[in-house]
Amino acid sequence: MTSEDKWLSWAVRLQALAQNGLAYTTNDFDKERFEEIRQMAAEMLVEPSGQPLEVVRDLFASETGYQTPKLDTRAAIFQEGKILLVQEADGLWSLPGGWCDVNQSPMDNTVKEAKEEAGLDVVAYRLVAVLDKHKNQPSRSAHHVTKIFFLCKSLGGQFVANSETLASGYFALDDLPNLSVNKTTAEQIALCYEAHQADHWETVFD
Repeated sequence: MTSEDKWLSWAVRLQALAQNGLAYTTNDFDKERFEEIRQMAAEMLVEPSGQPLEVVRDLFASETGYQTPKLDTRAAIFQEGKILLVQEADGLWSLPGGWCDVNQSPMDNTVKEAKEEAGLDVVAYRLVAVLDKHKNQPSRSAHHVTKIFFLCKSLGGQFVANSETLASGYFALDDLPNLSVNKTTAEQIALCYEAHQADHWETVFD
């Protein structure tokens, strides 16, 4: 773990402790101290994140209640042995998906994201994996994230370029484009291939 990684980990942990304290304390003195800890955590994140203090502070201040991981859902859609990927605005590719909205179940959110990002109507039929992002992605994040992968069957539809994705396409496992590894890794795609080819599948989790 690099020095930057350690600072990020400490700052995120301090932020979580401060937020949890603010959620439960009724003591005004303690509230002031927890707010001070949250401010310190934001200042610690400025350098490793590359973001101005105001941006980091607003990010933290928007969180209320007991801090829990954010959910990210991804759809694995196959056609003739190839998997569907969408091209993000930065030119990199990923499985269609994104943050789970508060009014959506993980499955419903996956279906919604497949429609928005890939233009496809799908049905989710198999839970592939529930993975901790910090254990499986090379990128760092100020949030703790749980990623959920579903196998989905396409019912029809057509891709239309939109504000989130520029293109879509089906790719073989040995011919993947440049991936947005912050969102999807080659190992995660390989796992979806395994689940797609298996007659029976046990959900992978960590």
